[in-house]
Amino acid sequence: MASLLPTRKPVEHSCSTRTEIVVDGTGSGAALSAIASETAQQILRTLRDGPKPVSAIAEDAGTSLQNVRYHIDQLCEAEFVEPVDTWYSEKGRKMTVYGLAVDHLVIRFEP
Repeated sequence: MASLLPTRKPVEHSCSTRTEIVVDGTGSGAALSAIASETAQQILRTLRDGPKPVSAIAEDAGTSLQNVRYHIDQLCEAEFVEPVDTWYSEKGRKMTVYGLAVDHLVIRFEP
């Protein structure tokens, strides 16, 4: 029997073409910390294939849901990742779908 709730609908999402972080000692540390860990980098690589819910990100990145949630929160706060849609699981649970907020990241160092 088919579910009344759509479990996976296509997500139309486009991200910014470029974000620039200027490292000059005025607060760029949080953004750099958000992308410093291997797990955060795995999440970003996973999302290059398209938006996904936390469960799919965790599976693709080979880590726990809790670990992905922590890093997704950090990446959202740094504005590298953003919620783009809501899907429903087969059990009817609401799942936030995340996608990349930027396509290119430039880190520039200034004195």
